[in-house]
Amino acid sequence: MNKIDYNKEFNRIISAQNASIHPKRLLLHACCAPCSSICMDRVRDHFETTVYFFNPNITIKSEYQYRMDELKRLVDIYNDMPDRGHINIMESEYNPEVFFDMARGYENCPERGDRCSLCYKLRLKATADAAVAGGYDYFATALTLSPLKDAERLNTIGYSLAEESNGAVMWLPSDFKKEDGYKKSIELSKEYNLYRQNYCGCVYSKRSETGGANS
Repeated sequence: MNKIDYNKEFNRIISAQNASIHPKRLLLHACCAPCSSICMDRVRDHFETTVYFFNPNITIKSEYQYRMDELKRLVDIYNDMPDRGHINIMESEYNPEVFFDMARGYENCPERGDRCSLCYKLRLKATADAAVAGGYDYFATALTLSPLKDAERLNTIGYSLAEESNGAVMWLPSDFKKEDGYKKSIELSKEYNLYRQNYCGCVYSKRSETGGANS
């Protein structure tokens, strides 16, 4: 079975958007400002883009608020750039209990194990649901930017959720780390002095300190 090139699929879809008079609407799940920086830059001129901050895995309230504030600051910076696509932002309520309920029984899983897969699905399911409710054409996630995140796993979940929507919303495949995406996100983080966290967000990744700098 041939492995799917998700970055190639992404480029194919956005190229088609260039020929469209009416741009499609995209809800992009944003985990943090650094990861979202290059992702937003790649989609903003091709879609009517809204970034969605749904991350109940960030279990410390001050950390959650800091990451949210940094994302808002970056969106404001981008929206001040002339002749570039405008970016909207949607924030969910802070509710870590949703994550803790999901993680029950998986507390001792290693990083990038079953607990993380469930967390990906939790966040992408909420994004898909919000996209359907808001009448968006596509949903996607910035999580594929991180070298520590499995793009195959994330895209498989995304396609499955799109199928479950019975055509109400489509999944925008991606592997944002490709085309030097991760390197560019580091450069943008330095340029805009963005806060780069050193763990995924949940207390379990903080405990292991192997969650990496990208959530």
